[in-house]
Amino acid sequence: MPTETVSENPANPAGKSASLPGAALVIGAGGGLGAALVAQLSGAPGAVGVFPTVLALGRSTEPALDYDHEASVQAAARWVAAQCAERQLELRLIIVATGFLHGAPGQPERSLAHLDADYLRNVFQVNAIGPALVMKHFLPLLPKQGRCVAAFVSAKVGSIGDNALGGWYGYRASKAALNQLVKTASIELTRRNKESICVALHPGTVATALSQPFAKTGLKVRPPEEAASDLLAVLQGLTLEKTGCLVDYQGATLPF
Repeated sequence: MPTETVSENPANPAGKSASLPGAALVIGAGGGLGAALVAQLSGAPGAVGVFPTVLALGRSTEPALDYDHEASVQAAARWVAAQCAERQLELRLIIVATGFLHGAPGQPERSLAHLDADYLRNVFQVNAIGPALVMKHFLPLLPKQGRCVAAFVSAKVGSIGDNALGGWYGYRASKAALNQLVKTASIELTRRNKESICVALHPGTVATALSQPFAKTGLKVRPPEEAASDLLAVLQGLTLEKTGCLVDYQGATLPF
């Protein structure tokens, strides 16, 4: 991934209802799914909803966006605002494709005995607190009129109603927290713009570093390009009634 991504395309985004061209932003563009979303939005073969300008941010971009430092989130939002002002664009789509399941801070828990404070702090920082800071600094950049969409990659295992297996305490709880943040933000966004949509997305099991250690025989694991295409098709077809919901890659609404 380059340190900064600003893709220019001549096409207009599908479903755009605004006097100015629309811009799309992907946060978490250095990950497998995030990079595929940028490629699809930038006009990769078979892409849907191509935008004239696609902005990409992550920990290694310039400016960098680091959830551990709110100042970097705020600075990145200012950069996006400046890019849109300079190009006379309106930010119409935000996709947050960040997430943490396993790594140096720890592994997902199999039982209560495995609960670890450091792992819990990290998984909540990446999966809930960081996206909340994105909501604080980026959602005000969305226009006050016309269709706009903010989408946050969540997970079906974050559904409390769907939890029948247990385990993975921190990941489940942090994604459930993200779902509640999305629901709450959607209400505020609707008050600001009645055509806005704010959703949590379940992408399925995607073949990335996040899921690789846990892929099981017989489990449907899809390439990032396929997952990105499916998610963008879902976003393109979202109706206002879906705002505040957890939606899967086939467009079905999942229980919270």
